[in-house]
Parts: sequence; structure tokens; C-alpha cells
Amino acid sequence: MKTIRLTMAQALLRFLDQQYLSVDGEEIKFVRGVMGIFGHGNVTGIGEALERETTDLLFVQGKNEQGMVHAATAYAKQKNRRQIFVCTTSIGPGALNMMTGAATATVNRIPVLLLPGDNFASRQPDPVLQQLEVPSDYSISANDPFKAVSKFWDRIARPEQLMSSLLQAMRVLTDPVDTGAVTLALPQDVQTEAYDYPVRFFEKRIHFLQRRPAEQDAILRAADLMMRKKKPLIIAGGGVHYADATKELLAFAEAFGIPIAETQSGKSAVPWNHPLGLGGVGTTGTLAANRVAAEADLIIGVGTRFSDFTTASKSAFRNSDAAFLNLNVSSFDAVKMEADSITADAKLAIVALQMELTNRRFRSSYADGYIQELKAEWDSEVDRLYALESANGLTQTKALGIINGFIESKDVVVGAAGSLPGDLHRVWRVTEPNTYHLEYGFSCMGYEISGAFGVALAEPDREVYALVGDGSYLMLHSELITAIQEGVKLTILLFDNNGFQCIHNLQRGHGSDGFGNEFRFRSKETGRLDGPSMPIDFSLLARGLGAASYKATSAKELEQALHDAKAEQGPVLVEIKVLPGTNTDGYDSWWNVGVPEVSVSDKVRKAHEQMQQNISAARPY
Repeated sequence: MKTIRLTMAQALLRFLDQQYLSVDGEEIKFVRGVMGIFGHGNVTGIGEALERETTDLLFVQGKNEQGMVHAATAYAKQKNRRQIFVCTTSIGPGALNMMTGAATATVNRIPVLLLPGDNFASRQPDPVLQQLEVPSDYSISANDPFKAVSKFWDRIARPEQLMSSLLQAMRVLTDPVDTGAVTLALPQDVQTEAYDYPVRFFEKRIHFLQRRPAEQDAILRAADLMMRKKKPLIIAGGGVHYADATKELLAFAEAFGIPIAETQSGKSAVPWNHPLGLGGVGTTGTLAANRVAAEADLIIGVGTRFSDFTTASKSAFRNSDAAFLNLNVSSFDAVKMEADSITADAKLAIVALQMELTNRRFRSSYADGYIQELKAEWDSEVDRLYALESANGLTQTKALGIINGFIESKDVVVGAAGSLPGDLHRVWRVTEPNTYHLEYGFSCMGYEISGAFGVALAEPDREVYALVGDGSYLMLHSELITAIQEGVKLTILLFDNNGFQCIHNLQRGHGSDGFGNEFRFRSKETGRLDGPSMPIDFSLLARGLGAASYKATSAKELEQALHDAKAEQGPVLVEIKVLPGTNTDGYDSWWNVGVPEVSVSDKVRKAHEQMQQNISAARPY
């Protein structure tokens, strides 16, 4: 057997450079590159290998470990999980900074490979700088917590262990069911140790995305169920995009007259103006979708995991005869809501079920014009929200309307947390798939700008807009510098409403007078954070980092700023001052957040009573 002597780090990069994914006959290089921040735990191992090895892997210098994982996650999500970036860090705090990003990827079922440095396997210099010592178990390091947020975890204690571990890592990264964060902890001494690796281990390796077909018995059971129902509703989740099933889904709905609602991940599967498209459903859903969900006698979930926002904490589906049919490649998700299920690839399952239902001449029984009437009513409401004026300043929904009207249909919007995702889910109008990039599985504050950078890397020919609140911007915006460094164009639309106003609205809606969520100075009189608002010049901060920036406090200024921002060649920030509390809310929706049973406040006690009433009306599981 022919061998080649390489360090473990060199072998790792050579292997990654030769991985390919085949999807429906199309072959794609799976690993685009490596995002990294170097420290003593990886600079002389992976760092040296990246510097000296001849590969096609692009190296991107991250500025914050969490941020670069978000960027890698967004890149893979925008690529429909067909191509990834790898992330490398030092040991200790640098490694642990990737934890939140790892959880975000895993919750959203997005592949990302994490390579944190680890303690010396030899233990010679113990405790090395930044080493976490656990007296009761000396094998534990700062990387062990990644086990809870990784779909596969391993520690490479010997260079030859790398081979079997990488095969398992690739299994998970390319699996449509089990994918998520994969963590390989790399002791800093083992990274530099050499081994005689088999040459064939570094040959081109093709992984095949094998679409799981639907079992005929499952198709027949599903068809039997549908034939007994009159008013079905499809809920399209992210799995529709990952399976490239948007066309098949629309054909299915049109064939049988079934309206479609969307989750945050599923949005853009259906054009907003499609006759059967109802928009978002659940806690942040449209009035049209929520009304249909309330009366539907069959909920057909396609590629959705039925989060509490999708189900409005299981209160959205109020028909006592409502049943559930889930089409999902994951059996874990397929059984949710006590559903009948087709555990299969979404595209194949939709096509197979359509053939069977066509033979049986199925058709929904909605009254003529009913869905169109609900759509027209909701479209009028969105028009009203997009035009909503206030004498006190710019409303959030009007700002969104201006932006929605300005950007092109192929442009991509990125969001994650705060009140903006709720508004976007309800009122944002999309006409093309994969132009609505929301991370709402973990709803991780700080994802927006890092995510927009990742999307811009994945979509260099599109304009990419990060819609972010001031609170989320302050949490994490380091990868703006990386975008400047890389010459990658992205536009940050920063909605400044002076605080964590989404949560401020939530607490006031449940009996609070408002506490600890606005950006205010501490008052000398009260001793609380209820003094004057803090003036923060976000556009000045962006210019200090090297980005172009603009300010907008009115509709006219926002329109001009958008034009000016589009003309910029590099990253740009538009600071938009909006009125707090001018986001959307309600529309026959609810969210169970828990309200204290005991309180000195009458408002809180009444909110608790209302919560109990809502729980009693919701499904128990």
C-alpha cells in the first residue's frame, strides 16, 4: 500500500479538498474553504497546513468565532446544504465561542464542520494556556460541551484516528436527516504529529445525496386520509427548499386546489401573489393563513418540524376533526402532531402522492372564491401597513414597505431575531425561491450580519440585505469587517428603535409596565434604567470600521439612502430610525411564554388567566 507522510492537519486539509457531493447527477465540490481565527491551539497545526499545503480551499479570516460559524451556516443554508465552509479556532475561549453558532446550525439542520483546537494529548505542558481543568475527570476539556450541540463529535487523540473519524463526519454532513454541526476536537500537539497515511485516502471521493422514496403503503394510507377530508391546508417548511421541491409543491397544490401556508424556513417556496399562497402561519402568521388553519380538517406538513411559532403553541388548528399528514425525510419530525406520515424525500413524496390522488380524482371543497377573498383582504391589510404614517416618525412597517418596493425580486434578505422576523413573515412579499433567508430555528441575535456575509459569499451576483435591529447589531457585527476585507458587497439595514423592543412589547403584552429592555441611562432619581434614551450613532460606528453609511429618519430619506447604498461597491450600513411598537402583532395568533400565577400586579394576574384559557383551548401535545 502506497503511503505519504503528513501531519494530521495536512492530511485533514487534503482530505477535505477532495470531497464532492452528487445531487441528481450534478457534482459539486463540497468544501469551499476554511474560516479561521488563529491562536496557539491551531496556528502551528492547521495554520501551517493552510499556509503551505496546495489546495483549492479558500481561507477567510474571521473576526469573531461565533460570527464566522454563523457565516458558514448561512453559506450552507443558501447553498441548500450542498456546499460548506469549515471553521477552525484555538483552544479554550476561542473554541467555546463557536458553541452558539454550532447550536444554531444543528437546530436548523444545516451542515457545518467545526475544528476547535484542544488540550495537549500528551499532557506534557498541562495545564496549557487556556486549558479547562476538571479535577474529577482529566479527559474533559472546553470542547466537551459541543457534544450537546453537535450531530457528531470526536476527539482526534492520535493522527491515524483522523481517517475513520472523517468518514463519519462526512456521513453526517451530507445526510439530509442527521446533518448539523460536526465537531472534531484537535489537540494542538496531535495536529502537528505525522503519520504514514494511505495515498488512496486522499483520492477524489463522491458522496451521493440519495433521495429516499416513499413507500407505496404510506402513499395509499395518505391518500385514504385525504379522501376523507374536505379542507386541507399545506404548511411548507424548509425541507421544501432543501429537497428542491418548490415546483412540485405548487403543482400539487394547483392540481387539487389546496392553499399553502409557510413557515419562516419555508417562505419563498410560494410567490406572495400566487392564488393559493396564504403567507406565513402561526404566531407570526397572516390573518388569511391563520383563519384557514383554524378551520382546516387536514394539515399537510411538508418538510417542517412544527415549531411553536408554526403551530401558535399548538393553538392554530381548532377544528376538532383536524388530522395531520407529514411528508418529511426525518422520522423524528414526521411523527410530530400525532400525524400520519410519509417518511421520504419531499420531492419524491409529493410526486407519488399527486399521482395517487389524481387517479382518485381528489379535490378540496373550499367554496369558490373563498381563498381569493381571504387573500385580497390580507393584501389590503399589508398595503395599509406598508403605508402606515405617524406624526412622531417613521413606522417599522412603512420602512419595510419602502424597502420591499425598492429591492429587486432576485435580491436576498437575511434576518434572525427581534420584531423584524415577525413582520417579515407576515408582510414581506417574495416572488422567487431562496430570496428570504431567515434563521428562526434558534432565532440567534447576531446572526444577521454574519449570515448576510455568508449569503453574499454564496450569491456573489445578488444584492444581499441584512435586516437587523439595534439590539442584535450591538451583540455581533464583527464580520462586517470581514466583508470589507474580502470586498464582499452587503447592505445592512439597521432598524434603530432604541432597545430590545421586541421583548419590551412581549413583556408589556403580559402585564409588565416595561423593565430592562430599552436603552436608557440610569436615573439618579429612581436608580433604575428609566432615564433619557441613549443616543447611539450607528452610522458613525460603521464608518469607523470602514463601511459606507447613511441615515434615514423619514420615508424620503430612506428611499434616497437605499438608492445611494445600492450604488456603493462595498459593504454599507443604512441606519433607519423607527418608532418603537410599530411592528405587527395579533392576527388570530398566540404564543405561550408563561405568565406568573402569583403577582402583586392585577395586569399580570389577568394575563395569567388569559394564558390558562388559551392553553385549555390548545392541543395538549
